[in-house]
Amino acid sequence: MYTVINPATGESVADRPAATDAEIQDLLTSAAETARGWGRTSSVGDRAALLRRVAALHTERRDELARLAHIEMGKSMEDALGEVDFAAAIYEFYADNAEAFLADESINVGDAGGTAVIRRQPFGVILGIMPWNFPYYQVSRFAGPNLAIGNAVILKPAPQCPSSAAAQQQIFLDAGFPEGAYVTAYATNEQIETIIADPRLAGVSLTGSERAGAAVAEIAGRHLKKVVLELGGSDPFILLSTDDLDAVVESAVAARLDNAGQSCNAAKRFVVVEDLYEPFVEKFTAALLATADVAPLSSVRAAEILSAQVAAAVAGGAYYASAGETAGAQAPPGVLTGVTRDNPAYAQEFFGPVAMVFKVTSEAEAVEVANDTPFGLGSYVFTTDAAQGARVADQIEAGMVYINGVLMDLAETPFGGVKRSGFGRELGRFGMDEFVNKKLIRTAG
Repeated sequence: MYTVINPATGESVADRPAATDAEIQDLLTSAAETARGWGRTSSVGDRAALLRRVAALHTERRDELARLAHIEMGKSMEDALGEVDFAAAIYEFYADNAEAFLADESINVGDAGGTAVIRRQPFGVILGIMPWNFPYYQVSRFAGPNLAIGNAVILKPAPQCPSSAAAQQQIFLDAGFPEGAYVTAYATNEQIETIIADPRLAGVSLTGSERAGAAVAEIAGRHLKKVVLELGGSDPFILLSTDDLDAVVESAVAARLDNAGQSCNAAKRFVVVEDLYEPFVEKFTAALLATADVAPLSSVRAAEILSAQVAAAVAGGAYYASAGETAGAQAPPGVLTGVTRDNPAYAQEFFGPVAMVFKVTSEAEAVEVANDTPFGLGSYVFTTDAAQGARVADQIEAGMVYINGVLMDLAETPFGGVKRSGFGRELGRFGMDEFVNKKLIRTAG
């Protein structure tokens, strides 16, 4: 079952049965036929116009879409509305830029004679396995570029997000996309393996946990399917110097509490030089613990996992300052200090409103601690020295570095990581280069 339990109330509000095996075969057939037909014969301009309509429908239906996310995974209405708006902006971005991104690219062949052109053409049917934490934003950055290319997409929503998934399916149909261009698969894990193995599928994109990413990559590799993975993160927030500590603390709180701390690229490990460490910890702890409007986590289970991680960290010698006790799905903000390398928390991702703060003595040690993680998604550097910011950014092992700012994601900028945070990119021009056939057409002189 795809079941919705409101994390704020514990009430079961919706159930949807998983698809039958016959339904999975039907949607594969529909997507494959659409990819062979509409995907190859429609013009880029026509597809862009449909995406523009998708953007408009997100804006028209933003209140209802936000309400569904609020019920399904506890997202605050303010955050949910912002997410819907960002999704609309992403569809609009690909509508605006599809023709330029997909234009033929000439290659200089020098004295060899003739011409060489790269022509970007559809890849085929692409499966997108989506998480629960951003039910609209994650879908937009997968579906937007792929539909602009002419790929057909199969969307597998998170088990707790059937209502938002159904609402988006309706948007694509109402926008005028043909049946099979965007199809929602309420699939089981076993059925996902069937879909990936099917020769009609060309590739798969997953946003989720390390465990899910490893499982999907193994299946896809066995069947020689291309994969894009966006997995977890334990992003460092490095503070080296500042002339406004209060502003830095405000940014640090915003970076940690985005989506109630349930964001892969939220700042989670705060690495602070020793002369700023004590005042930062004091101000940051006070500000974080005073935040009263943190939304519940996505489920009671998520809150239990976070609570167990904190308990293990404290048992390992860390000190924990908290705003209260966990109650149901409501996890209080908290700050961990004194986390040493032998503490189990050191290498973990905390998916909720809990921060770790580390003291370092130098820029070199700050970089070392920042990189001392199995993850490599995002990172943040705060400094008054522009040269230092550029120098540190160059040394950080991550897919993204943000200097002197947080929450700066844009439709135009690529998103993705390295190490155990996955591989491949979404958003921007690079997001349109993943599942596309870059066909060489070489003509003799």
